[in-house]
Amino acid sequence: MFRKLVLIMLGLALVISGCANSQSTNESGPLTQIRLPMGYIPNIQFAPFYVAIEKGYFHEAGIDLELDYKFETDGVTLVGAGELPFAVVSGEQVLLARAQGLPVTYVAAWYQQYPVSVVAKSELGVLVPQDLKGKKIGLPGLFGANYVGLRALLFEADMSESDVTLDAIGFNQVELVATDQQNIIVGYAANEPIQLRAQGIAVTEMRVADYVQLASNGILANEKVIADNPELVRAFVGAFLRGLADTIADPDEAISLSASSIPNFADLDADVQKQTLETSIEQWKAERLGYSDPQAWENMQNVLLDMALITEALDLNKAFTNEFVP
Repeated sequence: MFRKLVLIMLGLALVISGCANSQSTNESGPLTQIRLPMGYIPNIQFAPFYVAIEKGYFHEAGIDLELDYKFETDGVTLVGAGELPFAVVSGEQVLLARAQGLPVTYVAAWYQQYPVSVVAKSELGVLVPQDLKGKKIGLPGLFGANYVGLRALLFEADMSESDVTLDAIGFNQVELVATDQQNIIVGYAANEPIQLRAQGIAVTEMRVADYVQLASNGILANEKVIADNPELVRAFVGAFLRGLADTIADPDEAISLSASSIPNFADLDADVQKQTLETSIEQWKAERLGYSDPQAWENMQNVLLDMALITEALDLNKAFTNEFVP
């Protein structure tokens, strides 16, 4: 999955303002214009949104959706301040935001599995979390989903950060492994291991989701939007989930519909793009698309408490809701 939002900035002003303007129209009337922070560059992993846009699902729901790839750190901030109604975020960001008093709620799960993996060169024989003891591990930094995912993996193995050496390397995991500057890195199951294998580099992979279920990527909304305009929330979630269901059902069609949204898509390795989408779909599937599992939120909270990123348990009933999931 895409690079997650970094830990949210502190001291935000909680000013609630209007969320959108209705300017364009369709056959049934005005469309509500919404800008959605995505947290990463255009990528095939965003196929459910591309499919929903191309098939007109958002327009049918009365929404003119603009995907905004510029925001990395500001998605939670803007939703918390009421400047935007929605953002794509990961579960840890929701709890971190609420711990700072931001009025935000997670309204639909996209990923059912936490997408982070620990990837190591095969010759190291890193097959289970305990094999990481005493090893140096490269990750973008001590923030965001890569860091939280690694700590969750260590937590499940009764290990702590002191049992390993963490090396903040930025978002250069593939390049540094390929040039023998790193042997073990943290990345995304649908990204780094696929790219490394495409370059002929043999790696092992430990997926966090194989060891613990954590609240993962989904749709964040402002509490005021939920209270004042639940129809908008239901329409937005419904349109997204239609795109998600179609992508899961027909990945080849999804790739075709996504091509125009990804710059220079024709120049990208087609096999890598297909593997990326197929791996992502594995992490999206559920009997009830969009459903948030309460246990996943309990587990996430326990990891954040262990990391001291939050200092006391939160009311998880306010952190997420399944009210808008069909």
